[in-house]
Amino acid sequence: MMHVGSAVWTGLTVMTMLLLAQWDVGCWGLTLNSIPLRPASLRPFRASVGASLQRHKRNWVWNQFFVLEEYTGDDPLYVGKLHSDVDKGEGNVKYVLNGEGATSIFTIDENTGDIHATKRLDREEQAYYTLRAQARDRATNLPVEPESEFVIKVQDINDNEPKFLDGPYNAQVPEMSPVGTSVVEVKATDADDPTYGNSARVVYSILEGQPYFSVEPKTGIVRTALPNMDREARDQYLLVIQAKDMVGQMGGLSGTTSVTVTLTDVNDNPPRFSRKSYQFAVPESLPVASVVAKIKALDSDIGPNAEMDYRIIEGDGLGMFRVASDKDTQEGVITLQKNLDFETKSSYTLKIEASNRNIDPRFLSQGPFSDTAMVRLTVENVDEPPIFSSPLSKMVVSEAAKVGTIIGTVSALDPDSTNSPIRYSIDRNTDLERFFNIEATTGVISTAKPLDREANAVHNITILAIKSLDPAQVGKGVALITVLDINDNAPVFAIEYETFLCESVGPGQVIETISAVDKDEPPSGHRFFFSLTAETAGNMNFTLRDNKDNTASILTKRGGFQRRDQSMYRLPVLIMDSGTPALSSTNTLSIRVCDCDPDGTPQSCGTEAFTLSAGLSTGALVAILACIITLLGRKYI
Repeated sequence: MMHVGSAVWTGLTVMTMLLLAQWDVGCWGLTLNSIPLRPASLRPFRASVGASLQRHKRNWVWNQFFVLEEYTGDDPLYVGKLHSDVDKGEGNVKYVLNGEGATSIFTIDENTGDIHATKRLDREEQAYYTLRAQARDRATNLPVEPESEFVIKVQDINDNEPKFLDGPYNAQVPEMSPVGTSVVEVKATDADDPTYGNSARVVYSILEGQPYFSVEPKTGIVRTALPNMDREARDQYLLVIQAKDMVGQMGGLSGTTSVTVTLTDVNDNPPRFSRKSYQFAVPESLPVASVVAKIKALDSDIGPNAEMDYRIIEGDGLGMFRVASDKDTQEGVITLQKNLDFETKSSYTLKIEASNRNIDPRFLSQGPFSDTAMVRLTVENVDEPPIFSSPLSKMVVSEAAKVGTIIGTVSALDPDSTNSPIRYSIDRNTDLERFFNIEATTGVISTAKPLDREANAVHNITILAIKSLDPAQVGKGVALITVLDINDNAPVFAIEYETFLCESVGPGQVIETISAVDKDEPPSGHRFFFSLTAETAGNMNFTLRDNKDNTASILTKRGGFQRRDQSMYRLPVLIMDSGTPALSSTNTLSIRVCDCDPDGTPQSCGTEAFTLSAGLSTGALVAILACIITLLGRKYI
């Protein structure tokens, strides 16, 4: 088989050369090269041809050579023949070959000019080779013709199958798409020569995926081939696409790729409740805002096409309940809006509608994209704790109230049909000092200890109401007890005063302004009265003036106060309030006599200061101080 192949390959090459030779003879002066070649050297015919006939012709006889790729014979592949008219067949001329692939791929018989390819050629690796040929004198090795360039072109054969470089493919198309909807375009490439024959011309066909899809033979565009493809019935298809060269004819090479087509969802299915009625039990003690129940309408669609809104459209529970959509589960969540009471109403009925949020108008002809269901909610009776008629009871009591004084009464009832008797008690964590008692059966609250408003003006105590038939059921209420004030505190000085009196002060000067405070809180506010006590009212040193604004001024009656005579005076002041009965207290104001500067600022007060300066003048004191500073300065220099 190998020899037969070699003979066929050689025959094709020789035939090509013969055709080219005929073309050259018939088209003298033209070039058949597909690329520009260096002009061949021209010279006149030899004299032996005839002196009278003068014309030019080529010295070299060749054109562009062609050699088929992928030759697999054992013998070198004949490419063509080079010949110069200088060569008269006497053996004086030899042929030399240089350039791409010379000696390594292409050889030349130096005697005959025959060129052979010694290796298999691949057009996809290199499409042509540029070589140079020269005729040389065999004896001198000098050129008898200038070197000329020629091309050996590798002729393509169909040895490459089409390939899908981007495969395998993944594509999407909406379900229910009309026939002919474009899905994806596949593209195959062929490494063979697209300019020669049909080796690189491919057509597409579908091997797997009918009758759902088709492919355009020339473009490779995959399209839907069946109407009403339903994602809910089947959401994915695997297609096998073939690309075949030689325009799909027999003998062409082919390649395949896969296309995974996923049908995307459209809203073509309405929501549907699996049942037309639902029933749930709800304990009456359920807190407001708690979830009562969940219902769900089923939708075969997915994503946004399955999103639903729920609403209550009818029923006697419109104000008691609400329904909202859970965005994650698409359930209708029913929640409680008001407190339930089994004794008042034991059941509710709701008509709930579920509707798609995103409607596709193309499918409205199929009917409404909504559904309804009835929900019955049965309220379960729960043993409830007693309920106070008023959760907060406000009471008042005088701080002068005697032990056992009744302050007020609280009342609680059993909300259940059992109507159990109630027993009352005080949560002692809210009345640690046990100021109050409560009558267990009547709820009457009374004082247990004397009260002091100034210590605690308001008592916030928790009252417990306990069912006699079920002590585990305990209700709680609050009694807010305000202690009313009585006048049981006398007024006193507002602060501890420190009063200074300059020796240079004259009579009638204000040396202090005093005020008072009182722990009591009379309804109309405080009114204080100031005076000197009866014992000191006639003293010769000081007097008091009530300013009628809850303050009083202390004034001097004389001048000439001297520290050496008396350094401290104590003045008793009587302060009385306006309560009933009025209360008063005597407060002592201490007044110290001081040596003051011209501005009236005290410099030294009391007997110690007076004794220190008794034998020294001011100048002497300054001199002594200067000496001390000087001595200290020398010590630390």
